[in-house]
Formats: sequence, structure tokens, C-alpha cells
Amino acid sequence: MLIEFQVGNFLSFKETVTFSMVASDIDSQDRESDSNSVFAVNEELNLLQTAAIYGANASGKSNFAKAFGFMKRFVIDSSRQIQITDEIEIESFRLSTITKNKPSFFQANFWLNNKFYRYGFEVTKEKVVKEWLFCTTNVQEYNLFTRNKNRIKISPKFFKEGKGLEDKTKHNSLFLSVSAQFNGRISEQILKWFFNCQIISGTQDRNYRNITIKYFESSLSQREDIVQFIKDLDLYIYDIRMTKESVSLPSEMPEELKSLILRSASEISSTSIQTLHEKYNEEGEVVGTEKFELEENESEGTKKLFYFSGILLNALKNGHLIVIDELDAKLHPIITHKIVQLFNSNKYNSKGAQLIFMTHDTNLLSSRLFGSRLLRRDQIWFTEKNKQGATDLYSLVEYDIQEDASFESDYIRGKYGAIPFIGNFRQLLASQEK
Repeated sequence: MLIEFQVGNFLSFKETVTFSMVASDIDSQDRESDSNSVFAVNEELNLLQTAAIYGANASGKSNFAKAFGFMKRFVIDSSRQIQITDEIEIESFRLSTITKNKPSFFQANFWLNNKFYRYGFEVTKEKVVKEWLFCTTNVQEYNLFTRNKNRIKISPKFFKEGKGLEDKTKHNSLFLSVSAQFNGRISEQILKWFFNCQIISGTQDRNYRNITIKYFESSLSQREDIVQFIKDLDLYIYDIRMTKESVSLPSEMPEELKSLILRSASEISSTSIQTLHEKYNEEGEVVGTEKFELEENESEGTKKLFYFSGILLNALKNGHLIVIDELDAKLHPIITHKIVQLFNSNKYNSKGAQLIFMTHDTNLLSSRLFGSRLLRRDQIWFTEKNKQGATDLYSLVEYDIQEDASFESDYIRGKYGAIPFIGNFRQLLASQEK
């Protein structure tokens, strides 16, 4: 589970900002909300299961997802896919002369296999400047390794797996990634944790089609879970079917070429998805079903929910982290509310899955629309840019306000910042009036 994530000098983040999933010692006056929103790691630490990030357009919300996404990709791929002559695909804060030649900073604190890990690095386009890994059991934190450019210091007691790999680490690759490539036990566990974190865009839902197809086809129970998930969201769908589209190739084609084409067809997925709807007679009685093609006949919102269903259900089943930019795009506010509610649920989220999402849907801040609060103050975050174009990231829990305050209306009125300042458009069409 994610505890904290920090990023600095990356895209719109000039100074290092800290995002925390640690539950604050607050009483939201809703016992059910408190118990469902919080996962107890131990007697001293409770972690939040969801968090929402609000902010004006271009305030840096998406850059938060991009920052975590970069850290994930670099951890997984730096030792496998980056050549010694390659630049690191990093973009520092560009609106200041101070940050131009300074490294970008990334650090994640997480709970994994009953231990606390703190891992991070500093990078430029040319090289890894610093890298570190710490672990905490009980109270004491101990160092596994630290790196300063090409000088790597390893703890012989706590990180034996890294011994002898210093010279095998390129200047533009992470030592942790190299250690995992050589089957280091701790390194592999950490890489798997990053791999299982999903960072996805709510507007590019088709990118996750094949993930859901694999989840759907892997077992009968998972197929039933997806169908029930779609049914529960009241999309008028009775069932979902999948059929493999066969690829017909000429018999005289060379076998090697056939294998290549068939393998490529498999990779892009040749699966057709149909939704079944009940058909009624004049008396309103069900007399059969009608088959629709998902891509051709269903709404954009329905397609998004199907494409996301495998990722959401897999995270709930296995206790993974999901970061979704623009979760509410194409979705009705009630459906967005229900998705968040799944993660804020002891019943459906018993493994400690976490959902961090960027949104403009202020309905989620209201206690009146849904009967009770969905989000506590420590689950509500904001991004706002200053006059120099740098993003600040802060939580509603930092404000001294009453628990029964109207979060939604106060936010819209600008009490917490993180809203757009709109001009009056007086001069917009002035030339046409002359």
C-alpha cells in the first residue's frame, strides 16, 4: 500500500511536494465513513483507501499521475530497455532558471510484505544522480543501499543481493532495477509492487481493453464478476459474450509468415465483445435477448466502464493501487460515486486496494446528495499553480474548518483555492461590435 509519494522539479512541480495516504487523526462525525475509508496496517498506522485530487484545468492534476507513472516505468524498464547512449525521458520544471540544470526528485514510501520501504532517486536527462532504499521493521529504519552518481554503498547485512552489481549498473539505469534483473529477492518484490500499480487515463479507456479481456477470460468467477459489475451499474445489459475472430490465411503462405501474422493478431486482440439486452413483447414481458456489438452499439460511458472493469476488480481482489486521471469523464456522477464507494468499503475492499483519482466532479464533496459524506477531509486534495506557474499540492485536512461544513459549496466559492479565475470576456467580441 502507498504511504507517501513525493516529486520535485518535474513538469509543473518546481518544489518538492508530498502526497500522503496516511489517515489523519480526525473524526468526520460519520463512523461508517471512517471505518470504511481507512485500512489499519498496525496499531500505529492507518492508511486511506481512496483520495481525490481537485484543481483547475492546467493546475497540475494530470502531472501528478504522470510523475507517478514516470517513476513506475523507470523502475521497471531502466535496466532492460535503456541503452548506455540513451537519454532519460525526464522533463524538469521549465519556467525557472534555477531548476534548469538540477535533477528531478522522486520518492515513494509503501507498505509491502509487512515492512515499510522508502525508495527514491534523483535523475537528469543524462544520468541517475542519487538513489536510495531504506526499510523499517518495528521502529528502526535501516539503509539497504545508497548511491551518489556511480558510487554505490551497499549494506552487507541487509542487501546482500546487490553485492557485485555495482559495475553492472549503467549511469542512466537504476541500481534497484539491475538487482531485480539478477533475481534479487527484495528488488524483485519492489519491482512487482510498482508493476502492479496502475496509472491510467480516464479519457483513453480503449488502451485497457486487452487487460479486461484477459481478466474476463481467465476464469468463470472473474467473468461473472465483470457481468455483475456492469449489471449493478444499471446499464440495461443482461450478459456479456466474447468471441474470437478467426484469421483466414492462404494455404500457400509460408509457415514462418503465417506464424508471424497470427502472433501479431493475437497481440492486438482479435476478440469481438457483445452485450446482451432483454427483448420485450407488447405486454412488456421478456421474450428473448438481443445481441449488441460493444464498439458499435453501446455508449462511450458503457464502453469505458467495461474497459475499466477488469482493472478495478483486479485491484480490489489483490489489493493493488490505481491512479486514474479524469475518473469522471463520460460517467454519470452516481456511477463515479459508486466506483469510489467500492474502494471505500470493508466488504468489497478487504485487501487494502487504493484508488487515487483526479476529478472535477464536485458532487463527490456533497453530503446532501448521497445521504452521507463519501470523502473525509484527509481524502480531499487540491492542486493550484502560483504566479510563477509552479504547482502546489495540499489537502483539505490542513484547513481548520468544521466537519459539517459544506465542502462542495465552499470549494466552488474559492475558499480552498484550486479553482479557475475566469475573465469577463468584455473584449472577446469587441472587434465585431465596431
